[in-house]
Amino acid sequence: MDIRAVTGAIEGLAAVLVVLLLASPALAQDRQRDGNLHNVELCNGVNRTPFEARINGCTALIDARQDMTAAGLAIAYNNRGNAYAAERDYDRAIQDFDSSIKLDPNYTKPLNNRGVAFLKKGEYDLAIEAFDRAIGLNRGYGEAFANRAEAYLKKGEYFRAARDYDEAIRLEPSLEGVWNGRCWTRAVLGVLQGALEDCNKALQSDSRNAAAYDSRGLIYLKMGRIPAAIDDYDSALRLNPKLASALYGRGLARLKRGDEAHGTADIATAKTIRDGIADDFARYGVR
Repeated sequence: MDIRAVTGAIEGLAAVLVVLLLASPALAQDRQRDGNLHNVELCNGVNRTPFEARINGCTALIDARQDMTAAGLAIAYNNRGNAYAAERDYDRAIQDFDSSIKLDPNYTKPLNNRGVAFLKKGEYDLAIEAFDRAIGLNRGYGEAFANRAEAYLKKGEYFRAARDYDEAIRLEPSLEGVWNGRCWTRAVLGVLQGALEDCNKALQSDSRNAAAYDSRGLIYLKMGRIPAAIDDYDSALRLNPKLASALYGRGLARLKRGDEAHGTADIATAKTIRDGIADDFARYGVR
């Protein structure tokens, strides 16, 4: 199944880092103060700082740990972890999130971010464990609920995913991806009218969301609305020509319409993109 939830929301810009630097005699020196403030800006990603520069800025702050509070150091590790994660260096990112959590066990962002890194690595149980801890510290943490929903979705635990999407939407309805994530989950579970409403809401917010068209295509396919399904799969594939689930779904829809040549071709192409796509659709209740 293609990623269609929040794709792992990593949090971390921490403008408060600057106020968490200790006012030590060393920092009172103008040159050192200016250097530290510059590194704070880099570490916080001010003005879309490139990730390598963010890493360097955070590293400079971490290396000068004697001039920082534990809370400030935790933020620096979290921010550097985010930069490593953005560069797909998930092992280093996790090491930094671990360091941040050790310094401040009640700091929820590195717990969420650690979960996202495990999610990206395909280590879903460890991801869920991290999200559990973040949510345990903050029951109002919408992004952690949304991320945990994605992890459950990846494991095929659709009822749990649906419950977490419900909570994420209740807490933060404007979060990216949550409406489409719940749409897909409901579509798989067969809650088709509710799924359709969710997909429509997702597309109202972003009319170029390939995953939302793909999700709605599945709903129409399960409803037996074949022309509408094909239209949505066409829209998804215009935006993302290699979206395997849209190709496979369109292939099934074309076969149901009697277009055997094009349907068979779509299904064959989808199988070259992702192994096990036929098994996925069987789990969704579509053959």
